[in-house]
Amino acid sequence: DAIVNAANPSLLGGGGVDGVIHRAAGPGLLEECRKLGGCRHGEARITNGYNLKAKHVIHTPGPSYKDGRSGEKETLTNSYYNSLKLAKINNLHSISFPAISAGIYGYPKDEACQVAVDTTLRFMEEENYPIEVYFVLFDKDNFDIYIKYIANIIF
Repeated sequence: DAIVNAANPSLLGGGGVDGVIHRAAGPGLLEECRKLGGCRHGEARITNGYNLKAKHVIHTPGPSYKDGRSGEKETLTNSYYNSLKLAKINNLHSISFPAISAGIYGYPKDEACQVAVDTTLRFMEEENYPIEVYFVLFDKDNFDIYIKYIANIIF
């Protein structure tokens, strides 16, 4: 139903996942994003999916990693939680996440994975909202980290 865009605060496109999503969705996405007036780190906004297979795009700017003591974990947690909250509010039943902030924003991949998985599980429990969650990972390092972390939870 929705893909999550690891957006920048302007919501007007950029590099990485953000740029790919904007190019694939077409000009309608940029037009709708302009009307939103941006989004703070850790918050989330929802738009239509336009030319994407997904019905919606949920945009969330994750934190840039500084030193791990500057509120990065709280901001990243909020990015995941607020994205899931928008999915629930809009009665969506599936969502796909990239590894938010684990690319050019420099968040350590293993720590970003823990925040993503733990926040998702906590949301489903606290909100009593079953939702299909996909973690769509760009590189093998992230994939291996997620597989190992999730396997340790399950087994």
